[in-house]
Amino acid sequence: MSSPAQPKAFPVSWDQFHRDARALAWRLSGQGHWDAVVAITRGGLVPAAIVARELDIRVIETVGVASYHDYKNQGELQVLKSVNPDLIALGGGEGAGILIVDDLVDTGKTAKLVRDMMPSAHFATVYAKPMGRPLVDTFVTEVSQDTWIYFPWDMGLSFQPPIKDGGA
Repeated sequence: MSSPAQPKAFPVSWDQFHRDARALAWRLSGQGHWDAVVAITRGGLVPAAIVARELDIRVIETVGVASYHDYKNQGELQVLKSVNPDLIALGGGEGAGILIVDDLVDTGKTAKLVRDMMPSAHFATVYAKPMGRPLVDTFVTEVSQDTWIYFPWDMGLSFQPPIKDGGA
């Protein structure tokens, strides 16, 4: 009897995440001018701060969307905080001139919800999985759909068993 496949683990250190977020800013640097960054909270807060610094964008807004309610299983989407309508109005009501930033696009559910709010915005993520990838304009690293990314803000330092002993 075979057990269900374990998701692949992709632990990301603070150093690696910072490098990847700066790489995202580098890719974005020649693609246009943005009046504001909208970070999808919570995961988009850190990369949005890095991208805003690197591109010298001073207006930073958030949209709060909850989709992972138990850290493992994606549930129903909940908009916890909407984007300021005055900011969206600057781009003709469609978000032109806005850069949306998130840490990851997974299934694309959150990305679709936010993209529908600002259809003319540029959507950028640090990491992308195949199901969500068509919804983003710019990303740095693609990982397989069965990969679970462990972000540095979700981890502590601890011993990791060797892979042959069941470690990830």
